[in-house]
Amino acid sequence: MKNKLSERAVSVWRIYEAIRLIIFLFLYVVIHFFVPTWVVWLLVFLWIVDVVLFVFFVPLWKWERWRYMIRDREIELEHGIWIRKRTLIPLRRVQHVDVKQGPLARRQKLASLYIYTAATAHEIPFLDEQEAEKLRYYISSLVKEDENDA
Repeated sequence: MKNKLSERAVSVWRIYEAIRLIIFLFLYVVIHFFVPTWVVWLLVFLWIVDVVLFVFFVPLWKWERWRYMIRDREIELEHGIWIRKRTLIPLRRVQHVDVKQGPLARRQKLASLYIYTAATAHEIPFLDEQEAEKLRYYISSLVKEDENDA
C-alpha cells in the first residue's frame, strides 16, 4: 500500500506560492519604472498565469502524485508533476531520521520527515505531526533490526 501526504499539504504549498508571487509583484512594481510599457504588460500577463497555475493547480497536482511506502528493507518515494522521480532507500543505508516543522507547517499541524543517508537527505513533506513521529520511530526501529541482522 502506498501512503499519501496530508491533504493540508495543498494549503501550505499554496501559501508558499502566494508568498513567492507577492515578492515577484513587488519586484514588478519596482521594475515598471525602468522598462517599456509593453514589458510591464507582458510581466503582468505572466504573473497572472503564474498565479493561476502555481496557486490553484500545481499544489494539488503535487499532492496527488506524492507517494511513499515503507517496507522491511527499503523506503520508496515517488513524486513529481512533469518529471516523475522514484527513489528506493535501502534501510541499511539510513543513518538517522529527523522530523522538522516550519512555521506554516506547525500552524497546520504538519511536519516533514527527513531520512539521512551518507550521500543525501530525503524528505517526505507535510505529514500529520503524529504520523511523522510514528514513522520516525518506526524507521529507526527497522534500521536497528537491519543492523542486528547484518
